[in-house]
Amino acid sequence: MRVVSLVPSLTEAVAVTLPGVLVGATDWCTHPAGLDVARIGGTKNPDVRAVVALRPDLVVANEEENRPGDIADLRAAGVEVLVTEIRELPQAVRELDRVLRACGAVARPRWLDAAEAAWDRPRVPGRRLTAVVPIWRRPWMVLGRDTFAGDLLARLGVDNVYAGHAERYPRIALDELRARRPDVVILPDEPYRFTADDGPECFDGATALVGGRHLTWYGPSLAEAAGELGAALRAAVR
Repeated sequence: MRVVSLVPSLTEAVAVTLPGVLVGATDWCTHPAGLDVARIGGTKNPDVRAVVALRPDLVVANEEENRPGDIADLRAAGVEVLVTEIRELPQAVRELDRVLRACGAVARPRWLDAAEAAWDRPRVPGRRLTAVVPIWRRPWMVLGRDTFAGDLLARLGVDNVYAGHAERYPRIALDELRARRPDVVILPDEPYRFTADDGPECFDGATALVGGRHLTWYGPSLAEAAGELGAALRAAVR
């Protein structure tokens, strides 16, 4: 098989499970470290000609991260594209299994079993927490309805304040975010890179800096994500 991945988390899943199968990935595909494949642009602006030139048997993509036009162009060029849809953890497990089998795996990898097992029980004891989860600044944008990250947080005992919003990633003024007075503001390091010096100073209450790979990626990182996110949340609200 010759596979090109247009999604960082799928890149990691395929590379870890089937070394040597990937021939191309996006510029944002940072895991596993040292991945030596052709780079074909970003998730939102892949070089379609470069992908086609790699002669892939399969391109793996995601309906949220990749643009329909790019997928349509690849298919028009005769390239087979597998498009995933992932909005919750059980769906992620099913889709990962589907992708890996399409790429040549004959059985479900152990890391996927470990990831599923890691999320079998809640990791934040005590009462449920309310949270606001910014993903961008200037303008402020937050997690809204129907998101994979929101599902992970709910499984950890954290209720996203904007889970009922009409939009999946609404723009919300900072004054309104502050007025919600959540138990914790969760600040990931991607897509916007919030840091100890950039983000927490905007809020009066508890803030938790978390790895975006643990909050939003579906792949091998899921096995450690529950523990990492739980630890960050416990430290923030203790």
